[in-house]
Amino acid sequence: MDSLLKHMVDMTGHRDHTMLDISVISAVAELASATQARVLSIVNVRGQLYVRARAVIEQGRPARMEDYMDPAIAGDPVSNFPALARCLAHHESSADYMSPEGEHTLWLPIWMGDKADTCLEIINPTPYTSDTIHIIGGIVSVYRNFQNLLDYSERDSLTGLLNRKTFDDQLAKMLQASAEHDVLALPPDGHERRTPQEQEKQWLAVVDVDHFKAVNDKFGHLYGDEVLILIANLLQSSFRAQDRVFRFGGEEFVVLLRSSTLDNAKKIIERFRMNVEQHEFPQVGQVTVSVGFVSISAYEAPVIILGRADQALYYAKSHGRNMACHYDELVSGGQLQTVESNDTAEFF
Repeated sequence: MDSLLKHMVDMTGHRDHTMLDISVISAVAELASATQARVLSIVNVRGQLYVRARAVIEQGRPARMEDYMDPAIAGDPVSNFPALARCLAHHESSADYMSPEGEHTLWLPIWMGDKADTCLEIINPTPYTSDTIHIIGGIVSVYRNFQNLLDYSERDSLTGLLNRKTFDDQLAKMLQASAEHDVLALPPDGHERRTPQEQEKQWLAVVDVDHFKAVNDKFGHLYGDEVLILIANLLQSSFRAQDRVFRFGGEEFVVLLRSSTLDNAKKIIERFRMNVEQHEFPQVGQVTVSVGFVSISAYEAPVIILGRADQALYYAKSHGRNMACHYDELVSGGQLQTVESNDTAEFF
């Protein structure tokens, strides 16, 4: 009982999804004497469900977040796990599978209404007792409630996207992780060696809806809100599962693109821009967006990074709109003068 209470106190003390994931798998692994426990993300890619571990704990080892060398990989198809697939299809609370070797796997989807984008997986060499399942069920309920609370505090109420405060937190974490990665990547002699992998970077894109005031003035704020909701949906469907999309305020959105080359970042952003351009917005008709984007450096302040993306966005807005502009290319091409602030861009 003392151990259970300790884990409950630990779980309810966090205000961060990552630490909440670590806490819940640590709790269920200890209380179920599991050989392994994982938090799985459930993602829908072109109508197919995939699962991908985001946190894991193995017997005798500390819990850790999973880090993939290739984040573009969606994960394992849910169809590889028939018991879990049936559980999700029928909106069931759990699924149990015993391997030919006698190993038991218990899946517990975290349902938020009729949707589950997170699942706990617990692996045990012996069957689960009713008492164990009862305790784990209670932990899952607490975990689900805190997921809801964190989502409520982290998301924009209109679009459901992550909000400005969450953006500030996640950009800071991305910069810290990037700096730590750079330090670990240095060889023993401390000299930098270039490899093809280093071409992959993190990117920040600022998106602004073109002529949005005119939409509100002509059609009213209800249709304006609908445009923002549909833009948010197009953002989520156009970018990858590992990218993060935020509503920054008003008609402005921000995207953090993870581990991508410049060419790939351009393709992903351009795909989104074209998806908006080709979408038929009810009553309003055609809507377009302008985008400014920049690579993220761990050695620059967030206000500098965001300011550069803003400068590229301002260039796009003042040169015809409905385009995506890369800050470094504008600077190297002489169209944009470097300004180390978040103020209005200066042009030649």
